[in-house]
Amino acid sequence: ARGIFGAGNTGAAVTKLLAPIIVVGYGWTMVPKVYAVLMLVTAIVFWFFTYSDPGHKVGKSVTIREQLAAFKDPKVWRYSQYYSIVFGGYVALALWMTKYYVSEYGFDLKTAALLAAAFSIPGGLLRAIGGHFSDKFGAHTMTWWVLWISLVCLFFLSYPQSDITVQTINGPLTFHFGLNATMFTVIMFTLGIVFALGKASVFKYISDDYPDNIGVVSGVVGLAGGLGGFLMPIMFGALVDLTGIRSSAFMLMFGVVWVSLMWMYWTEVRPMDAARELKRMQLADRME
Repeated sequence: ARGIFGAGNTGAAVTKLLAPIIVVGYGWTMVPKVYAVLMLVTAIVFWFFTYSDPGHKVGKSVTIREQLAAFKDPKVWRYSQYYSIVFGGYVALALWMTKYYVSEYGFDLKTAALLAAAFSIPGGLLRAIGGHFSDKFGAHTMTWWVLWISLVCLFFLSYPQSDITVQTINGPLTFHFGLNATMFTVIMFTLGIVFALGKASVFKYISDDYPDNIGVVSGVVGLAGGLGGFLMPIMFGALVDLTGIRSSAFMLMFGVVWVSLMWMYWTEVRPMDAARELKRMQLADRME
């Protein structure tokens, strides 16, 4: 259910696809007018076709003290770190990719928006599938593989367009390294898929570990994701200004994913391996 709800993230892709077309055809002032009409229509539909479910009434209110207590739990911080990359990174790249295609590959605005949607659309639509896989394989397994695949994708995306010249006996020989637009789009499409799966798996953690406190913990973790989506585009721009390397945005995300993987290894993978080894030794002792 949370995965289906999260598919609303596809709105980011729709915005990146339609907004440039509206800007080119009618000017930027038309964009907020179109979205204002859409919001009004949505509000009218919501008013006439929804109702209050008595089963959804909250029995007791959560105090501020109880809400703040979530910040004392190390697991909440860890899940916030994961979500800051799978959701925050998704939002940040959804905002950044059109500009990146224009500046890095020289596409016009419409084409750039269309290619950027190859990342944004799967990143939103496939969240429901991520929820299914998380139920089937578990939050830990899904998140572990999501982070590893993200790390590999970001490694290739981080490498800047480069020329290496080797002095040979026949004169200088130059090799070019860098992703062309096709390979870049394929990797971004893959990254969008794994981010969608990761958004679902992180919330699977929450439902498993905090069944009686889902609202508060979801709010804290969602806040981390929102902050990631807000701060990362700012840091992307600062890094490009500082280094002059457009792919430095992906270098930053590579570092964030690496931190998440190390955190996950020391707090989840390593203790699980130790527990399995202890159990194996205990079984061996019983057999003797």
